[in-house]
Amino acid sequence: MTSDPYTVLGVAKSASAGDIRKAYHKLAKQLHPDLNPGDRDAEERFKEAQAAYDIVGDADKRARFDKGEIDADGQERPTQQSYRHYADAGADHPYHSADGYADFGDMGDVFSDLFGQARRGGPGGGQNMRMRGSDVRYTFEVDFMDAARGAKRRITMPDGRELDLTVPASLRDGQVLRLKSKGMPGVGGGPNGDALITVHVKAHKLFRREGNDVHVELPIALHEAVLGGKVRVPTIDGPVTMTVPKNTNSGDRLRLKGKGFAVGKGDKRGDQHISLRVVLPEEPDAELEAFLQSWAEAHSYDPRVDMEV
Repeated sequence: MTSDPYTVLGVAKSASAGDIRKAYHKLAKQLHPDLNPGDRDAEERFKEAQAAYDIVGDADKRARFDKGEIDADGQERPTQQSYRHYADAGADHPYHSADGYADFGDMGDVFSDLFGQARRGGPGGGQNMRMRGSDVRYTFEVDFMDAARGAKRRITMPDGRELDLTVPASLRDGQVLRLKSKGMPGVGGGPNGDALITVHVKAHKLFRREGNDVHVELPIALHEAVLGGKVRVPTIDGPVTMTVPKNTNSGDRLRLKGKGFAVGKGDKRGDQHISLRVVLPEEPDAELEAFLQSWAEAHSYDPRVDMEV
């Protein structure tokens, strides 16, 4: 990536860390390849946004980028050096000479010696070529339950390498996991780069996450709605039993406290919210129809009376 990361994310250089994070998440949701199948432009912009967030979303890298120490790809910017950098070097330094500037008498020999040593990693050349390896970026999908509970998964990278990935509990969609030293190898003995894994959480057939809360729609039978009773409710920790009160309507909501996602590293958790939906039997029931026909003749009521305009 060569574009300015602030420009890519659409934020000012003075933007707060929170504003940068919000801008990245907004772009990631708009441009994710799963939402734009076959759109190469969206895919490239998605990768650009990831790379930009890797720089300015990391406090240390952002500070170094702002100081000009690294470029938009996270690579070290070469330091401009001149002869005076070595004026006080020891006698064993390649730029030292007892004759002062006399070692510049044959410029061909100087440049030949300098670049030859750099290629060989010898004194005076290799030491200036030590560079950290580039970070590599990947995307990875995890199941909703893995994101909720945490898990360990072995993933295969595009280059064929297999890496062990720890999925932390309460992981959020779009979160970036860093695998230290699993990126490109360093140069001249420099450290390896990191592997940055942007994780996308798959939708679940029952659960939906909002913040640290979990939402689920629970079907209940007609007699459970009228008479109340105990029902089994699925949660991310496994099924639990709860009581449905008498005379429950579709759309009524119940709450299971502390059955949501973990909040931080403590014991605090979000809640699970249950929306109830009354469901009639799948097959027509003549006995039920006859009873309701008789009941309606004596107890008719209009639930839509407040909808008149």
